[in-house]
Amino acid sequence: MEKILIIGGVAAGATAAAKARRLSPEAQITMLEAGPDISFANCGLPYYIAGDIDSRSKLILQSPESFDEQYGVKVFTNTQVIAINKDEHVVKAKNSQNGSEQNFEYTKLILAQGGLPLQPDIPGAKADHVFSLWTLNDMDKIDNHLKNNEPKTAVVVGGGFIGLEMVEALVKRGLKVHVVEKMQHVMSIMEAETAGFITRELKAFGVGVHTETAVTKINSNSVELDNGKKLDADMVLLSIGVRPTLQLAIDAGLTIGEAGGLLVNDKLQTSDADIFAAGDMVEIEHRVNGKKVRIPLAGPANRQGRIAAENALGGLHSYKGSIGTSVVRVFEAVAGTTGLSLKQALAAGMNADAVVVHKEHHTSYYPGAETVSVMVIFDKETGVVLGGQTAGYKGADKRLDVLATAAATKLTVSELADIDFAYSPPIGTANDAMNMAAYVAENKMSGYGPSIMVSELDAYLESKQQVIVLDVRDVFAHQKSKLNGAYHLPLEMLAANLERIPKDVPILIYDETGKKGHQAVRTLLGAGCKEVINISGGHTSLQRHAATIGFKNFSMTLLPIEKKSTQEKVLEDKETNKNVSTEELERLVIDVRTKGEFMSGAFPNALNIPLDDMMSGQIDLGNNMDREIIVYCASGARSAYAQQVLTSKGFTNVKNGGGISAMMSRY
Repeated sequence: MEKILIIGGVAAGATAAAKARRLSPEAQITMLEAGPDISFANCGLPYYIAGDIDSRSKLILQSPESFDEQYGVKVFTNTQVIAINKDEHVVKAKNSQNGSEQNFEYTKLILAQGGLPLQPDIPGAKADHVFSLWTLNDMDKIDNHLKNNEPKTAVVVGGGFIGLEMVEALVKRGLKVHVVEKMQHVMSIMEAETAGFITRELKAFGVGVHTETAVTKINSNSVELDNGKKLDADMVLLSIGVRPTLQLAIDAGLTIGEAGGLLVNDKLQTSDADIFAAGDMVEIEHRVNGKKVRIPLAGPANRQGRIAAENALGGLHSYKGSIGTSVVRVFEAVAGTTGLSLKQALAAGMNADAVVVHKEHHTSYYPGAETVSVMVIFDKETGVVLGGQTAGYKGADKRLDVLATAAATKLTVSELADIDFAYSPPIGTANDAMNMAAYVAENKMSGYGPSIMVSELDAYLESKQQVIVLDVRDVFAHQKSKLNGAYHLPLEMLAANLERIPKDVPILIYDETGKKGHQAVRTLLGAGCKEVINISGGHTSLQRHAATIGFKNFSMTLLPIEKKSTQEKVLEDKETNKNVSTEELERLVIDVRTKGEFMSGAFPNALNIPLDDMMSGQIDLGNNMDREIIVYCASGARSAYAQQVLTSKGFTNVKNGGGISAMMSRY
């Protein structure tokens, strides 16, 4: 009879035990867990502290008793394994509560000890108001401290996944929070512009963000940084990383790999044929570049636990590796990464390139549309997808899963471009952001749409003696924020001004998201300009990159950050036509965009009458039917309809002013 012994519970261990029982009703299955809990939702801990999860018991997935009753698995908690005798197939364990020791025999052993939070060697790090978050007990300590001590300020050390989730939790509990990150930006595994989206969200909710700095000392109500700053901190949360639990494996003589984790083969077998391993303690193969990596994530740990159990019982299931797909929600913002980032791919010597698009997550005319950002990293020669990143308030997770699938199956950008994605106005768009990103990548590979990532701009500018930077956005967008030194020429005015643009000087183009920039590139290349490059992602990507690590070779004005609150917001309906009398104006200029569009910037003294209101008859323009009326919108399409409506009502001198940029240049 097989005796399956599992060391460690939670994700990999508990999953392995359940899978082993399903495969073998006869096997003797025993699980040894060093802590008090064998299976709990550790990913849910920050959300309980935040108050999003209202019941602690919901986080407890199994108890020793329920596990035994459901699966017939004997579970020993508070049981620390102190030695493995590989020759005799016996482990020695010690009960941490009463000190008793006991031996356990096995035919196959599965190690699933996971990892532990790194503990920095900082003065004050062991104080009672300093915490880490890894177990239910850790969660309880933090929750009790918040209830009993009512801290007002907190510092979170580490801007990774758990750190940022805890930032949100503490803000929701009413604290003023600072996050301290040693790297250039929070979420260091992401590109700077993706992290910039999260950074702006943190600041919008009043979080202090301190990067490229470290905590040097923790005091009773403050922390000191290596840049000389001191931050108020009634409590401190340490979240600087996880180290694998390897001492038992090392003492047993098992091989440790090059990435610092327990080495396993594709069957999750260690250097001992009868010992398998899974979860945060192992190093596995990255599915994109084949390198050995450690990826301490719940998803891979669960899948590895299943496969380890299957193979321990004689199976031949190969684990294909991981691509490290991970996502974080910080307040209202979501960002994720999968496969390799551009900087990781280039650092690995791969012939990699990338593009980014910003597009509405469902049709713009259906209420609630939000911008979703998609970055695709691909091989320059083959077009194979190497990874990608997404960001947005809605729809980022859906696109991330598509990118993960593409990277795992080695789809090319051309294959990605041709996929039919679910479309309905409330759900998506006819050409999804994924399609658009793939189109942009195809255009870049072919040379039809040359572009450059914002992370590459400094190096590009350093390689050129002279560069013209052209902003093709409308005048209001340009006035609010721009690259300092850029020339402003709205796209609508580009064709009429081609003779003013030098043909032999490299030209960088940017618009708001990259879409109009591509059109400007094609116009200038068609006019004989030799080198024209679109800034991928446009002003949106420039803003996000500038919000994190910035640029060395130019500066730009940053858009103000809208202040947000975790409290419910009450929206006010703003009046757009205060104190305007249509009878007093000799010439009427009517903006037929929505109120929101109008509030972002409008032609001087224009009235805002949205096209819908005009078409429904909700207008009173007086009795002077011959007075000059100019209508305009964003592009000229809606204003053409408005011209027809007013003409049908008897107004005889109605002109279509076109888009806002055309209006500003003509009148």
